Formats: sequence, structure tokens, C-alpha cells
Amino acid sequence: MIEFCKTNLLIFTIFCYFFCFFEFLVYLCRLLNLSIMKKILLASVLSIFLSNAKAGGLMTNTNYHIAFDRMMARGASFDIDAAYSNPAGLAWGHDGWQLSLNFQKPWQDRDITTTVPSYLAYPGVYAGYNGLSEKKFAGKASAPIVPALFASYKKDKWAVSAMLGIVGSGGFVKYDDGIPMFNALVMGSIFKQTLTAHMGNPTSPIITPDMYTISSEVKGKQYIYGAQLNFTYKFNDWLAAAIGVRANYYDGYSRAYVNATTLPALGSTSLVDMKLDCTQRGFGIAPIVSVDYHQGPVTVAARYEFRTKINTKNKTTELPQGLGSLAAAYEDGNHVRYDMPSLFVAAVGYEFTPKLRATLEYHFFDDKHAKMGDDRQKELKHGTHEVLAGIEYDINDKFTVSCGAQRTDYGLSDTYQQNTSFACDSYSVGLGGAWNINEKIRLNAGYFITIYSDYTNEQPSYFGTGYPGKDVYSRTNNVIGLGIDYKF
Repeated sequence: MIEFCKTNLLIFTIFCYFFCFFEFLVYLCRLLNLSIMKKILLASVLSIFLSNAKAGGLMTNTNYHIAFDRMMARGASFDIDAAYSNPAGLAWGHDGWQLSLNFQKPWQDRDITTTVPSYLAYPGVYAGYNGLSEKKFAGKASAPIVPALFASYKKDKWAVSAMLGIVGSGGFVKYDDGIPMFNALVMGSIFKQTLTAHMGNPTSPIITPDMYTISSEVKGKQYIYGAQLNFTYKFNDWLAAAIGVRANYYDGYSRAYVNATTLPALGSTSLVDMKLDCTQRGFGIAPIVSVDYHQGPVTVAARYEFRTKINTKNKTTELPQGLGSLAAAYEDGNHVRYDMPSLFVAAVGYEFTPKLRATLEYHFFDDKHAKMGDDRQKELKHGTHEVLAGIEYDINDKFTVSCGAQRTDYGLSDTYQQNTSFACDSYSVGLGGAWNINEKIRLNAGYFITIYSDYTNEQPSYFGTGYPGKDVYSRTNNVIGLGIDYKF
């Protein structure tokens, strides 16, 4: 009876920790009313940030435990990280309780190098403004220390496990100079409006970029928090299965401002002064099933996560009127889809010796059937394919070393890529090790780097300006992690 009470108290403590971990911030959304002359500019801004909430399954995370950072392929694991990567495999894991707490620090650059006609001017109007100009818009993406918690309990043929972490997106990005489409639309609109006015009234000046300064900033945040619970059953000596469910909570915002003011010699007149601040939140649940075949040195495992339907909801406190459908997209209470795609995982593990193990793994994210706003998922050529491989070696009873690699192919297209939400195919390489401090405590440390292929998006009419331009998207990514596993 005493043992039963202790067990239930521990379960209660763990899930209280899970609940407290979700400290969702409350953000105040505000939009400044603008004059009628600036409505076209605000419409451009709104269209930009409508797309910012559509990353979908392309930002699904798989690195929660440090064992992934140092080995990559963990789909055949029997350790505590199997609570996410292979729940059925826990049937061959540690008898009794296990806990694991992990911390990772990622940092990333998301840069856009843009080549467009100088000043986006009309050829022949001002010959001095013709030609091409190139500018790099540097984006810094970061996240605080990202935690993840694992727990499992096994007895006889049964096991129950849980995982809590940031399962999608998971970062903050900021462009101190704005983004190309943001600035191009604003500059182009100023030029076109003043050119039209000049044609009607020759005394009205044509405003070109050398006559004003422009200041802009774009930043956004996207997190999907997930809490997963699994139940595992071992049918016989070689086959086990698990069923589970994960609750996902989306929390994100998009914020920006743009100011354009004529030079002091021209009176320091304000041409544009806009701000945007929008918060979106949503919730969804996904069932999970997994199976594991284990006999001798061979392990074959598979996992399927169903699509998570997430319908984010706007919270807007102020929005200009008279913008039609563009304003409606951000009216208070409106919804934008941000589904997480279904995921299929297959893994084969082999133990060459009691000290040497290797795993080969495959992932398929069905992004084309994960709803995004405006059905943007239809622009993808195919869902995401990932191939992973990892190897692990026990130097002795105390120390283990490992390394691994991953190849990711998103099925991208020019029409899918956007300044506010872009991806690049990549290769990742990870390495690290584990230290068995004693029979109960293991310390994991890992590092991985992702090497991206630049994506060049050429447009015959750069964001509707009528003139050709191109964006080159590039990214870098690094993650370091430290975690501790504890066996009762």
C-alpha cells in the first residue's frame, strides 16, 4: 500500500511539472489607424504577415533528447528517449522508473540576399535609377535554453511513458532592416503614387528613394508546445506495440514597423508610419501508434503520428476599416490553419557487438495534406523526406561515443517560398557522448550542425513591381545540448 501511494504521488508530481511547464505568455495586439493614402501599404504588410503563420509541418521538430543531437537516428532506441522516438521499444527498456531532463541551445541565421532594379523605377523615366542593386537582409533566429522532459515506468509486459517539449517551430527571428518584400512594396508604392500625382499635376514632386530615409523591422515568434502520453504492451519475446496521444499548443506572433521620412532638406515629411502586432494561438491533438520487432541483434521499428489539425485564432484589438478581405484576415477571432503533418517513421537497428550499435532510419512528413492558410501546402512538390543514420560505441562501462547524419528534402517550389517563411534542403551532422556517472545516472552531451543548400527564387515581376528580381535564401543552424537520465 505504501509503495502504491509513493508511485501515485510520483505520477502526480510529474504531471504537475508538465502542467507548470506550459506558461503561455499573453500578448497585447495593437494596430495603428492609418490615413486612406496609406491603405495600399498596409494591405501589403497584411499580406506579408498572413503568410508568416503558415510554416506547417516543415518546422516539425524531432530533436528533443540529447541522444538525437549526438546520434541522429534514434528510431530503434530502448532508452528513455524512446518515449518519443520509439514508444513500443520501451518494452525492452529499464524495469521501473526513468526520468530525463534535457536542455538545448540553438542559434541560426536566416538571410535573404535580394537583387532588384535600383529604386524599382520605371525604365526611361529616370535613366539614372536603372540597373540592379543587391542587398543582404540578415535575419537572426534564436531561442532561449529549450528544455524537454521524459518519464517512463515499466513493469512486466506493460510500460507507460510521457514526453514534454517544443514539438514544432521553436524560435524567434528578427530582421533589423526589415525584409525585401516589405521594403520593396513600400518603396514601390511611394514612387508609383507620387509619379501618378506628378502626371496629373507637373508641380507635384516625384518621390524617389534618394529623397527619404526608410526604417523598418520585422520580427516573429513561433512555438508549438507538445505533451505526449504513451502506453506500451509486449505481446511476446519479439513483438511489442504502443498507442499514444500528443496535445499540441501553438503560440506565435508577427510584429513589424516601417517609417519613411523625407530628408531634412525636404522638410522631414512623414511618408509612411505603420505598425503591426498580431498574436495567434491554437490547439490540436494527434494520436500516435508504434510497433517494435526485436530479436537477437536486430530491431525493426515503425511509428505513425496522425495529422494534428491546428486552427489558430487571432487576437486583435485595433484594425483599420475599409480594407475589405485583407482586414478581415486579421479581424479579432478569425482563424488561420497551422496543421502539423502526419509523420511516418521506419527504423532498423543492429547490434554488431555488445559495445557497437548502428541505426538506419527514414521519415516522411505528409506536408502536402497539412492545411496551411490559403492552401499554401499545395505549392509543394511533395512531402518532406528524411534519411538518417547513426552509430554508437561503448568505450567501456562508463563512456559512450556516437555520431550521425541526416538528409532532409522538403519538395520546395518557387511559389511556396516567401520572405517571411522559407526553407532550404539540408544535411545535418551530429556527434557527442554519454557518461555513466553511476548505475542510476547518465549524462548526455551533444552538438549538431545543419548545412543548408541556398535556394534561388527568380521572379519576372518582383512582388508585383513589374520588373525582374531575385531572392537567394540561405540558412545556418547549430545546436548544443546537455541532458541527464535517471533510473530509479
